[in-house]
Amino acid sequence: MNKSQPAGVEPLIGSAPPALELENVRKSFGSQPALRGATFTLACAERLALLGPNGAGKTTLIRCLSGRSRPDEGEIRMLGQPIGRPGVRDTLGLVPQEIAIYTDLTTSENLCTFGRFHGLRGRVLRERVRWALSWTGLESRANHLVGTFSGGMKRRVNLACGVLHNPKVLLLDEPTVGVDPQSREKIFRMLEELSDAGTAILLTTHHLDEAQAYSDRIVILDQGTVIAAGTFDQLVEETVGRNRVVRLRVDRPLAEEIEPQLNRGRTGTPSIEIRRLGERMLTARIDDVAAELPPLIRSIRDHGYRVDDVEVQSPSLHHVFLHLTGRQLRD
Repeated sequence: MNKSQPAGVEPLIGSAPPALELENVRKSFGSQPALRGATFTLACAERLALLGPNGAGKTTLIRCLSGRSRPDEGEIRMLGQPIGRPGVRDTLGLVPQEIAIYTDLTTSENLCTFGRFHGLRGRVLRERVRWALSWTGLESRANHLVGTFSGGMKRRVNLACGVLHNPKVLLLDEPTVGVDPQSREKIFRMLEELSDAGTAILLTTHHLDEAQAYSDRIVILDQGTVIAAGTFDQLVEETVGRNRVVRLRVDRPLAEEIEPQLNRGRTGTPSIEIRRLGERMLTARIDDVAAELPPLIRSIRDHGYRVDDVEVQSPSLHHVFLHLTGRQLRD
């Protein structure tokens, strides 16, 4: 993240405008502020994950982007144009968290219906429906009622209905809620195809592993403002650091004074702080697993304990999120 700019603002490369640009967006409902100057950009063909605890302002922000709510202050631009200008939102796609398809229609009938909603007709509509059936992997279910589908299949149809008009920017609100792991993987492969074809994607999710694995960049919103933005690697470096978290389970209950004993007079790993975590668990942060873990285990053994289990955990987006907000995502 560029330290000379507000959180969420990335320097533009070349002359091409970003797909989306939010600057100091504010929105209140009565006396309750929902957005307090949210500022960030979404680059063309970028996959951006928007994260935040419940009540952070994500839903309000999506409503402002989609035209369902109007900001009190600030600017939103899409491809360099004010998003409220007539015709600008025509190249915006929206897939809501709630599945918004007709369960008493077939897959093809749903696609044709939503295609017409987007202004598609004739040959163009037929071509886009064929593309959508192939893209979702539902060619064999083209004439089946959507109401008979699994949750994951309905999600794929829902997604296809939102992108039939080939939007330049796609807003996704919790695209994998209630689906199995295989369906999640399929949905993100579909989204990767869109991104490769040039679509900019902004998604909200409560699955931090999804955001870490499938986004190019992450924006964290809390109390209506952007508190961090960057790639996963950048966020890790700026918050929790690259040290691995090591958890060691020992063979018997630990003495209350074990922490000062282990941290005093230790050789080989003097910079590592060992902490007691529960009755039989110790934890420490280390940088070089191969060099630092063996003397750490020896030190524990020298104090009369046998290490029965070792877990080494790399920094994750979960650690970053808790560090920045102090809250779990669903709090």
